[in-house]
Amino acid sequence: MSRIGRKTINIPAGVNVTITDDNTITVQGAKDTLTRTMHRDMKIAVEGAEITVSRPSENKLHRSLHGLTRTLIANMIEGVTTGYSKSLEIQGIGYKVVKEGNKIVLTIGFSHPVVFEEIPGITLEVPNANTIVVKGPDKQMVGQFAAEIRGKKPPEPYHGKGIRYVGEFVRHKEGKAGKGSKK
Repeated sequence: MSRIGRKTINIPAGVNVTITDDNTITVQGAKDTLTRTMHRDMKIAVEGAEITVSRPSENKLHRSLHGLTRTLIANMIEGVTTGYSKSLEIQGIGYKVVKEGNKIVLTIGFSHPVVFEEIPGITLEVPNANTIVVKGPDKQMVGQFAAEIRGKKPPEPYHGKGIRYVGEFVRHKEGKAGKGSKK
């Protein structure tokens, strides 16, 4: 039995969970409403203020879906109550970010500015010229959007310039040896 899958999920006050016959779960909370269709074989039940997920058999597919389904539902509940955020920092001389309306404009060493526009469910904040905060209720969307921003200029290993997650460790490489090293 999956250790994660057999844990129950507590439904906090102010959150409404509905499950249809085709395993479509709708979680409605203070921040937003999230809807997701789970695998048809998983058995999801709401009992009072708790959700339980069970699997029909012990085959490999059902074992792998058990913990995944429970985690996805728990992430939806946490997303509509507190939300998720990822912070990115820009490092490099002359690199900066500016927020213009619902867009952010990145100056990251290209011949043109790079523009990202907010999409439904995602908000972008720029607390200072070198930090971007991506916020939203859907954990997967927040992570994907942050990865797309980081992918425009990932940190390079020689000088560390680029866009990185706050707290990310970038392993530095040593550059070429000086001119006098050849004999």
